[in-house]
Amino acid sequence: MNSEYDNDKFFEEYSKMSRSKVGLNAAGEWHQLRLLFPPLRGKNVLDLGCGYGWHCMFSAENGASRVLGIDLSHKMIEEAQRRNMNSKIEYRVCGMEEYEYPENMWDCVISNLALHYIKNIEHIFQKVYRTLKPNGVFVLNIEHPVFTAGIGQDWIYSKDVKPQYWAIDNYFISGERRTHFLGCDVVKQHHTLTQILMGLLNNGFELETVEEAKPPKEMMNIPGMEDELRRPMMLLVKAIVKE
Repeated sequence: MNSEYDNDKFFEEYSKMSRSKVGLNAAGEWHQLRLLFPPLRGKNVLDLGCGYGWHCMFSAENGASRVLGIDLSHKMIEEAQRRNMNSKIEYRVCGMEEYEYPENMWDCVISNLALHYIKNIEHIFQKVYRTLKPNGVFVLNIEHPVFTAGIGQDWIYSKDVKPQYWAIDNYFISGERRTHFLGCDVVKQHHTLTQILMGLLNNGFELETVEEAKPPKEMMNIPGMEDELRRPMMLLVKAIVKE
């Protein structure tokens, strides 16, 4: 399987994004996502689709004893090793569909903005449940179904190029969506809200938190950020494995 993130042009454009240059504090959802993390001191943490390794470093800095970050992209792993290396962290080029998911191995599993590239997310939920210890926590951030069902995953613009509205189509038809992102053609997978939440519940998880990402007030001066209040872009979930 190939990763769009190993495309030179795509990776170069991705590296220019604020969240790529600055890290977690430049991510509009971080003020919500960070509250979903359990206490990490002495814990084992797995990051599925770790990207630059920001969440791996956050876990290590907050006391995790072992962190494994996996990503399908060689370029992402190389960047993670350059930017966010720590003696507690191991990085591995590996897709989340190929990872072995040892039983009862991890206390916390993270997946940030990666599951919308996976066709069969319920299969991943099954594997994550198996690899978590009792009372383990699954923290995930996935593109919101309203976003992935958007036509072209972009606004409908007026003649003067102002966002008019966000049009949704084929919401209940899950599967492949093709979009243009960072100057490249990108393939994502659309999943309905029912498929995501019931997929977790049907595989043994208990839902502790379900939130839609809203950028904080202090980011409202960033161009285009006010439009992020017009439709949800990300869905944040904290799911628990109960004893």
